[in-house]
Amino acid sequence: MTGGGSGIGRATAMTFARDGAVAVVVDRDAAAAAAVCDEIQSAGGDSIAITADVSSEQQVEEMVAATLAHYGRLDCVSNNAALGGGFNLLPDVDSRSWDRAQDVTLKGVWLCMKYQIPAMLASGGGSIVNIASLSGVNGEALQSPYSAAKGGVIALTKTAAAEYAQRGIRVNAVAPGGVRTPAIEDYFNKVPGAREKTEAVHAMRRLGEPEEIADAVCYLLSDRASFITGHVLDVSGGITINPHTL
Repeated sequence: MTGGGSGIGRATAMTFARDGAVAVVVDRDAAAAAAVCDEIQSAGGDSIAITADVSSEQQVEEMVAATLAHYGRLDCVSNNAALGGGFNLLPDVDSRSWDRAQDVTLKGVWLCMKYQIPAMLASGGGSIVNIASLSGVNGEALQSPYSAAKGGVIALTKTAAAEYAQRGIRVNAVAPGGVRTPAIEDYFNKVPGAREKTEAVHAMRRLGEPEEIADAVCYLLSDRASFITGHVLDVSGGITINPHTL
């Protein structure tokens, strides 16, 4: 699980371990990855922590190699690491923020799959779930770098799914709505009224919990989803329906 040190990544790692799977927790924050790994091991699970920045090809290659060296195979991955580009109108976005968002959120997913797919082929197949976003489906004001990158993740997911559907690798994406994570709390702190407006666009009138996204990820990774590939699963509490009269 890239981005496994917090939020959805952490919840996915914990859910994996709860279900009896090995959890390789990857994060650029070494202490955060180690803390999640320790928590899993304390509960009796099997886990290792790897420090990596997914925007670095060398670090991604080393991440996959370390996983194979420790466990001997790669069966399932959740590519979750992402970075926004701040909260600005499109003309006010600076090039550095744009590039960094694309490097981590989009290029990072491409680099991960670049090295994960050959490892999975060598293991006889596998399943990949990339974390997209409803922002990448619908667009979102003040978040053009993030929305563009997540839209790219969706296209990349479908492309990889088409390329490997006959070779034993399924590739899907989960598109959350607003989820109660440190990143969204930072957004709420910087944009007055954003919490109320964000909750209001969900038909359920609440944010999702990281564990709710993790359950969807783990379903798509599992054999229960064996005939699903190239799919983007909306896990957004009803953002795409219109409950305004209720």
